[in-house]
Amino acid sequence: MEEVQYIHASDCALIVSFGEDIDETINKKVFALWKALEKEQIKGVVEIVPTYRDLCISYSPLEQTPEHLIEICERLIKNLDYEEKSERKVVEVPVVYGGEYGPDLEYLAELHDLTPEEVIEIHSAPEYRIYMVGFAPGFPYLGGLDERLHTPRREVPNPRVPSGSVGIGGKQTNVLTITGPSGWWYIGMTPLVFVDVEKEDPTLIKPGYYIKFKPITPEEYELYTEKGEQ
Repeated sequence: MEEVQYIHASDCALIVSFGEDIDETINKKVFALWKALEKEQIKGVVEIVPTYRDLCISYSPLEQTPEHLIEICERLIKNLDYEEKSERKVVEVPVVYGGEYGPDLEYLAELHDLTPEEVIEIHSAPEYRIYMVGFAPGFPYLGGLDERLHTPRREVPNPRVPSGSVGIGGKQTNVLTITGPSGWWYIGMTPLVFVDVEKEDPTLIKPGYYIKFKPITPEEYELYTEKGEQ
């Protein structure tokens, strides 16, 4: 059986932990158990939330016990297929890099002894897996940033970064989905709207999707904005 840890987060939440790293293999295990548990439709389970390495199961203590949930998890884990069978969902995210749209691009390029064009090429090359969504509505936690762009976060956070800003912090890259403070370095901006509460499905992306950044010009950015595309 796969070695996992079971952590009692509260009197109504159980965490199933598969490891300690930001790793695609670990994340696929989290997703496999998540989907298997959802199919079980377990009585008393209120919500199941996947993260990088863990799965948090919220439940009603009046209807369910953590001991029984652990028994179910252990049974399912024995027979899990961790390879994802569904078609890979890739969301293309247009980004205008540098200038007023990405004020930290020049700094990051100099810091890593690269040209701004090289930073853009490296950043836009991979398909980034969305390991989880959280922190803010529709905010994607992405994995797969090239080591050449790993950058310590700001010592003093920027108090106001506009939504749509594409940034780098530590070993990760992200898209800020709402305007707010941030300690990341922002190298570009996307015109895509990641959250629209007027829609039946308000978020553009889901855990398990992939994001592919596509460099665009400022003129193309303005066209996207005028069309109001999501």
